[in-house]
Amino acid sequence: MFNALELQFGIDLGTSNTVIYQHGKGIVLQEPSVIAVKQATGEIQAFGAEAQAMIGRAPGSLEIIYPLQEGVISNYNWSTAMLQHFMKKIQARTWLRKSKVFISIPCGITSVQKRAVEETVVHKGSNRAITIEEPLAAALGAGLPVDEPMGNMILNIGGGTAQVAILSLGGIVSSRVTRRGGLSIDRDIIEYVKKTYNLEIGERTAEDIKIRLGSVEKPEAGEQMDIRGRDLIEGLPKTVTITAMEIYRLLDSFIGIMVDTIRGTLEDCPPELAGDVIEQGIILCGGGSLLKGLASRLQKETGIPIHLADRPQECTALGAGKMLEYDIRTPRGSRSASGWKPAGGGSYQEKEPVNQQAAE
Repeated sequence: MFNALELQFGIDLGTSNTVIYQHGKGIVLQEPSVIAVKQATGEIQAFGAEAQAMIGRAPGSLEIIYPLQEGVISNYNWSTAMLQHFMKKIQARTWLRKSKVFISIPCGITSVQKRAVEETVVHKGSNRAITIEEPLAAALGAGLPVDEPMGNMILNIGGGTAQVAILSLGGIVSSRVTRRGGLSIDRDIIEYVKKTYNLEIGERTAEDIKIRLGSVEKPEAGEQMDIRGRDLIEGLPKTVTITAMEIYRLLDSFIGIMVDTIRGTLEDCPPELAGDVIEQGIILCGGGSLLKGLASRLQKETGIPIHLADRPQECTALGAGKMLEYDIRTPRGSRSASGWKPAGGGSYQEKEPVNQQAAE
């Protein structure tokens, strides 16, 4: 039940971005999940957008770090410090008050990885942390009728992973996860430029190429851009021209993996639900869904209607926030929200502390 004295948040703690929803206010924060750390001392110098602006420009004494890798926490202390910073940014002192948080987690993570996420929240102020699987949160945020007896399919492409799931009656019927997200495209571009042009470029340049030239629809002739980097032979700055057609061909493997993941998820579910999906289509969300032409290309490859969510980058946080409006059907001894129903029944379980070293 809603408690007016209790702060309530929905959090999408992602590899690339952290998005926070607050009950009664909506989305209150959207920042890159990145920090800048002083190598000599391990002291954090910058968080979020400020740290991201340092990528490729920071001195050797600073290291740019993503505390989450492929959707899970890779460093407990840095993750908690980052989340504390974000919460202070939106709620300077009220984060210390009684609060309840729904936080999304990828499908298929280990119990230790899940508890690390829970403890990250509890350790920094909240007295209740309830995990919700990302596909369920994203489907809720996209407005899918996941509580009805019909198949609803969602493809959530984040920075570290892409998750496909079919949902029905408030739960996940079948799902698959691939470790290919938006950041993997950046890495592919870096490697391609290195092998093709003997040119070393950074993450920011690769992302800029992806945004400006990245398309899974065949581009028009003449689309190109100049990029600067370090010549691997001469060791000097060099400029080369890269075309949209090169990036289009480079993205073929990414599309192939997305199509295979969709097909595999459909093969794993009952035929009745698969029939619903083929008729109703698939909802596409996550930051990676903004790749130019992705929806139409996937529709062409699978023969299934593909619909881009209205607020694709915010779906997971919105869905976690939507859980605040409902009581959670939580089995005794479980801390995760595996199903949901309208308010009027159910119970919450408070999260007890976990050994921090085991979570790292």
